[in-house]
Parts: sequence; structure tokens; C-alpha cells
Amino acid sequence: MVLEVTLIDVLPGREGDFVDAYEVARPLVATAPGCRSVRLRRAVESPQRFVLLAEWDSLEAHEQNFRRSDRFAQWRALIGGSLAQPPVAEYFTDAGSKR
Repeated sequence: MVLEVTLIDVLPGREGDFVDAYEVARPLVATAPGCRSVRLRRAVESPQRFVLLAEWDSLEAHEQNFRRSDRFAQWRALIGGSLAQPPVAEYFTDAGSKR
């Protein structure tokens, strides 16, 4: 499993527009093959900052079934007008600990 953590900064005053667009666009991610879950959180101290947390079966599932598909273009078209800058994504796996 891979956790995609994406920081999203939106234009001041466009936070509501972004959340509305996300609600419309969310199924494009959530129904992509290999997507286990997706959720959006808003920063408490920086109201223009959001974090998107998406769990994928693998990095390849994310790349092939979302980023390189029409879903991504549709996603970007829906949320793009609210973005202050391109989102920054990083991918994580369980570090685990053996004791």
C-alpha cells in the first residue's frame, strides 16, 4: 500500500470554490482502480492549505490508473481554477518496526 500525501494551496478567497470542486472531482480519484481511499483535510492555521490523502494499492496503480488517464485531466480541469500553485505530492509506505 502507498499513501499519497498532496499539499494543495488555493487562492485566498477561493477555498469554498475549491471544496465544491473537490466534491465533484472526488469520484474521479476514489473510483480509479487501485484507489483504496481518498480524503481531504484543511489546515487549521493556514485556511488556504489543504492536504489530500489517498491510499493506493501501489505507486504503479496510481500512475497507470489515475495520473496517466483521462481521470487526471478531468480532475485538474475541475480544481485547477482555485489553485495558487501546482500541488506537491509525495508517496509513503509503512516503515514498520520489528521488535
